[in-house]
Amino acid sequence: MSNKEFDFVVYGASGFTGRLVAEYLVQRGIRGWAMAGRSQGKLAEVRDLVGAPKDTSLIEADASNPSSLSAMCDRAKIILTTVGPYQLYGSELVAACAASGTDYLDLCGEPAWMRHMIDAHEAAAIKSGARIVFSAGFDSIPFDLGVWYLQQAAIAKFGSPAPRVKGRVRKMAGGASGGTMASMKATLRASIKDAGILGLLKNPFALTPGFEGPAQPAGIVPEYDSEAGVWAAPFMMAPINTKNVHRTNFLLKHPYGKDFVYDEMLLTTIGEAGRALVDAAAKAAFSGSGLKPGEGPSKEERESGFYDVIFIGQYPDGKRIQAAVKGDRDPGYGSTSKMISEATLTLLDLKTPGGMFTPGGIMAAPLIDRLVKYAGLTFEIES
Repeated sequence: MSNKEFDFVVYGASGFTGRLVAEYLVQRGIRGWAMAGRSQGKLAEVRDLVGAPKDTSLIEADASNPSSLSAMCDRAKIILTTVGPYQLYGSELVAACAASGTDYLDLCGEPAWMRHMIDAHEAAAIKSGARIVFSAGFDSIPFDLGVWYLQQAAIAKFGSPAPRVKGRVRKMAGGASGGTMASMKATLRASIKDAGILGLLKNPFALTPGFEGPAQPAGIVPEYDSEAGVWAAPFMMAPINTKNVHRTNFLLKHPYGKDFVYDEMLLTTIGEAGRALVDAAAKAAFSGSGLKPGEGPSKEERESGFYDVIFIGQYPDGKRIQAAVKGDRDPGYGSTSKMISEATLTLLDLKTPGGMFTPGGIMAAPLIDRLVKYAGLTFEIES
């Protein structure tokens, strides 16, 4: 892969999130990358809008044209893709990357599609050396790496991982975009047509083929969380985040234990903006209203947003440890664009075998270092 023309390509750079990624890379002074999408004209507009160098290469590529995707893969070491819903527009790209040995990162929050991609292309990725990394944004980096971080501290302090971890969103402010809504609606439609998809969505171990762990909390009704001391409500991202956490444990040969239990909920201390995000997402997913793909929160909303997530590790004998992960921008876009960018740069520096990964399953420690140094995240043991 050393003879590739570009270190990586931002595919979907003319979309809402893709533009934010390009803007962040320009601010970071990163070179050696290209922008890709369906229209060179729109790509040129974004290049100029974000202040990218005039010589930034623009590549025409379209999900409906597999040969254009293969040609893009031939030119880059890594494809960073923001083109979703991935179940509609991502399958051919995953196939092309796995076959060609090109690394891949996305922002996917579509676990049934991820499982289908694992089943279809993991063997090819291992053979070619392609590192296929799903869910490299708010789905699911803060949660995936938050659990990993907590468990490292738990092992250091107590000599063993915490068999029970609670992920709790303590505070959050931000907005949703049309891309997120489109993914939720696509998954809903697919599950109505295919009962097998619904089964994967309900299974906490859907992303650990061949392994089924213990029963997990459903997290679908409000409950009083005695550990946190407040009421907790369902968290709409939990169905994907929890599956990714279990996959990381699976990929790393179960350092959290094979009896590991994990769930996520929202604490009722969450701000009004966070509640608005949940309400808007649910309404848009089921009513057809809301933002269209390509739309999202304003610059002011992104910069005033934030999130604060705690992880509580518990032991049967009463021992306890708590960690917090915080981000300085709205979770879905301002912070996500930084997270996937730093994940891409981290992967670029890694020399690891091919396969299908979560961020925590391939680059937890070096990615945490980058996120803290560049992306406005903090990881801290609180007690």
